[in-house]
Amino acid sequence: MLIGHQKQWEFLKKSAEANRISQAYLFVGQEKLGKRKVALDLVSWLFNQDVQNSQHPDLVLISPENKEIQINQIRELIWKLSLKPYSAPFKVAIIDEAHSMNQEAQTALLKTLEDPKGKAILILISSKSQYLFPTILSRVQIIKFFPVKKEEIKNYLKKEKKTEREAEEISKFSLGRPGVAIDFVSFPQKFEKFQKKIKELNEISKSDLIIRFQYAKVLSQDPQDLRETLSIWLNYFRNLLLFNINRPEEV
Repeated sequence: MLIGHQKQWEFLKKSAEANRISQAYLFVGQEKLGKRKVALDLVSWLFNQDVQNSQHPDLVLISPENKEIQINQIRELIWKLSLKPYSAPFKVAIIDEAHSMNQEAQTALLKTLEDPKGKAILILISSKSQYLFPTILSRVQIIKFFPVKKEEIKNYLKKEKKTEREAEEISKFSLGRPGVAIDFVSFPQKFEKFQKKIKELNEISKSDLIIRFQYAKVLSQDPQDLRETLSIWLNYFRNLLLFNINRPEEV
C-alpha cells in the first residue's frame, strides 16, 4: 500500500501511459519517505507483475556495499542493462542511496546516461543529491518527495489494526515519514525507547540546571545508552527541522 505521494505516482503513471516515460529519474527527498516503495510500485505496474519481494530477471537493484557503491557494481549494472529484456518491455535499474556512489562509479554511470544503450529505465534514489555530479543531475528527470500528511500515516496505521492512541502517537513521531512509522510498527520496543528518550528530553529541557547536570552524569555512566540517546535526539531534531522546511505535501 502506497502511503502518500499520489501526485508523484499519478505523474509517473500518466507519463508511462502516454509513452513519455524518461530513461532516467532521480527520486529525491528525506530518508524513509517511501521513495523506494514508489520505484518498486512503478516497476510492478510497468511489468504487470509484483516485484516487491521477487527477483525479476529484468529488474536490477543496486545498494551500497560497505557504505559505498563502487565502480564494479556500476559496470555490472551497465552490462545487465545492455542485454535484451527477458520478459518485460524493458530493463529497469534502481540505484538506492545513489549519493553513495564513489567518483569512479559516478563517472561510469555518467557515460551510460550520456549514451544510453538498449531498452532500459534507470531510477536513482537519494536523500543527499548534493553529492551527485552536477552532470548527472542535468541528465535525469528529478522527482521530489516531501513529508506525508500525518492523517494519511494515521489512517494506514488504523488499517494495520493499531488503536486510535497508537496510531496518533506513531504518526506524530514519524514526522511525515511512512518508513519510520512502519519501523515503529515492526519493532515496538524501538518505538517505546524512542518515546521514552523524547519524553526525557522534554522534561530535562524544562528542568533546573542542577537537574540537567544530574541527568547528564547518570547518562554518562553508561556509554552505550549515551550513544543511543544522543543518536535519537540528533535524528529527532534533524528530522524535525527538515519536516518544518519541507511541509507535508498537499494532496
